[in-house]
Amino acid sequence: MKILPMLAVLACAAAPLAAQAAGSISVRVGTAGDLAELCGVNPKDTAADAKINFCHGFAQGALDVEAKYAGDKKKFCMPSPAPTRTATMGEFVNWVRALPTHKTLGPVEGLMQFLGERFPCK
Repeated sequence: MKILPMLAVLACAAAPLAAQAAGSISVRVGTAGDLAELCGVNPKDTAADAKINFCHGFAQGALDVEAKYAGDKKKFCMPSPAPTRTATMGEFVNWVRALPTHKTLGPVEGLMQFLGERFPCK
């Protein structure tokens, strides 16, 4: 098993436990659709801050792992200056909601596919 998929699986498995341990929210991020629902939460939702923070933390963790293990095989190249995390994750939410097949992708797989389409390396 490659290290990147293994770390992604571990991150997905540990995420609900971390959220429950923090006592804030209980989440399950098994698909890109699940992640998009957290990232696209209504700001008036009682747990909106926690869900958005989880979304951003999950995305940053996925990016950190990708950067560490991608080597010369980058899946995406962020422009300089890079867009804000909030703007990028908002685009991710729209991308997931645009096609039903996007919703069923794994959360890390979906995020990486979105970033590759949105920020291709030239």
